[in-house]
Amino acid sequence: MPAPLPPVIFDIAAAYPQVAAGRSALAAGDWPALRALVDAQDAHGGTILVGEVGGAPDAEQALLGVLAEHPEDPVAGAMLGAHLIRAGWRIRTAQRAQYVSRKQFADFFAHLRRAEQILIEVTARHPQDAAAWTQRVTSGRGLQVGQAEARRRYDRLAARHPHHLLAQASLLQQFCPKWSGTWEETHAFARECAEAAPPGAPNAVLVVEAYLEQALEHDRVSATSQVLRDPAVAAGIRAAAERSVWHPDHRDGWGWVWVRSTFALAFCLMQEWHPAAPASPTSASTSTAPR
Repeated sequence: MPAPLPPVIFDIAAAYPQVAAGRSALAAGDWPALRALVDAQDAHGGTILVGEVGGAPDAEQALLGVLAEHPEDPVAGAMLGAHLIRAGWRIRTAQRAQYVSRKQFADFFAHLRRAEQILIEVTARHPQDAAAWTQRVTSGRGLQVGQAEARRRYDRLAARHPHHLLAQASLLQQFCPKWSGTWEETHAFARECAEAAPPGAPNAVLVVEAYLEQALEHDRVSATSQVLRDPAVAAGIRAAAERSVWHPDHRDGWGWVWVRSTFALAFCLMQEWHPAAPASPTSASTSTAPR
């Protein structure tokens, strides 16, 4: 018999050691080291670090202390905002609205409103801060600010960081019907991001994410698979791979596990096993959410 597969690791630090280093620095109270680590990343990497280090369940007291000592530090504000958003979403859960209690919604909104107050101040003082604007796209979705305001927040970020994948992935959710959007808006935004990004960039994964969101509306795997095997859909997924993970200029960077896992999931559901292999993460036992 073949050897059993190793257990799947869902901790993002397994793929990005900077996250583990950032968590350790925060736990040790070494804010200069954590700030230097964030500053050393590009806009996407910095946003992931802010979300993952700040979003830890036990980070609130440490971040409150840092922000009290450094009230104008955008990283401290963005991290605390990220923490409150994550904490609120853990209370709400990922269930559809009809399965969320009034108490859960009340606590969820309270956390997001606290995050908004902090993040509004950060983006007012530091309008170039990608991490804070990304968090505001996400908090705005939860607070139901509407499509126009969500797009305005994203556009403020995109004016300085035009291909910011994490912000794009968050706004893509806003356009889905479950957040009062339409599938036409969802697919149009995904194509917009894919076509605007340079060849080899990972942004075309949003095309696949949009198809998966729509296909996974079905409760049965067989129905989901049938949707993705539609000739037009399958062609769109292959074209997205050619533009990104299969392109000769593609390089795995921040977010690579989610990008490759998304393609691999789509090809597996399409029952196209050979394309799934080169699309999958090189560390097959690693998986993360959109980051």
